[in-house]
This record gives sequence, structure tokens and C-alpha cells, in this order.
Amino acid sequence: MIERVRAVLVTRDHTMLVIRRTRPGIPEYWVLPGGGVEPTDESREAALHREIHEEIAGKADIIRLLHTMESDDERQLFYLAHIATWSFDDRTGPEFSTEGRGEYALEEIPLTPAGLDGIDLKPEDIVHVLRGAIRAGSLGVEASL
Repeated sequence: MIERVRAVLVTRDHTMLVIRRTRPGIPEYWVLPGGGVEPTDESREAALHREIHEEIAGKADIIRLLHTMESDDERQLFYLAHIATWSFDDRTGPEFSTEGRGEYALEEIPLTPAGLDGIDLKPEDIVHVLRGAIRAGSLGVEASL
């Protein structure tokens, strides 16, 4: 089974970092930073730290596992994390230099229902999880935002 890790990266300003993907022939969509767990990763959390470093040259404090999604051949683990610094210009991931992968643009969106409504975040299930967590106040962001 393939395992992937993704981070809900909450900034000090109560925004969330997302990556806007633009690919030829496909409507643009957004994803959370992360990627596949590799055999050389010591743990899922280590894989997430590596992916955050590769994709946004950032360092995050992983708070907790937020959600898990499974299909027959893939497991995705979504972690809540706080991030203070990042630099999209210093990213090093192999996907950025691979021809035909399209564009990756880092964006900061409000971590609110309205912020989520403004983007097509994939997978859709994580949007429902985030909405519930915002309402419950379990992301460290006020539910009234």
C-alpha cells in the first residue's frame, strides 16, 4: 500500500499554506504540501518534515494526526502543523524540475469556511474535515473567524 503524508500548515496569522496546481488541460486545483513516504524515511512524521522542506523550504511543528483516508491501494495521513517560516523560492523537490508536471504556486488562504470556498482543494474529503475542525475550534483557530 502506498502511503502519503500531507500537512495542514497553519501560520501565525491563522492562514493555511496550500499549493495551487496548474496543469495543461486540467482546471486548476489546490493541494496541501506533502507527498509519498519513502523507504528511507524513519517515520511518517520524518517523511512529512522532508516533504515540507522539499516543497516550501519550511520547518513545521507537527501537532497531531488530523485525518486518515484509505482506499484499496493508498493511505493518506493528514497532519495538523504550525509553521513560522518558509521560502517557496528555495524549494528543492524533484517534481519542480520534472518536465510536464505543470506549475506549483504557494498560496496563503484564510483558514475559514470562506477561505476554503475560494479554492478547489483536493481531495474533497479533507475540506469537510477542515470545516468541522474549524467549527469545533480544534485547529487552534477561533471558530468565529
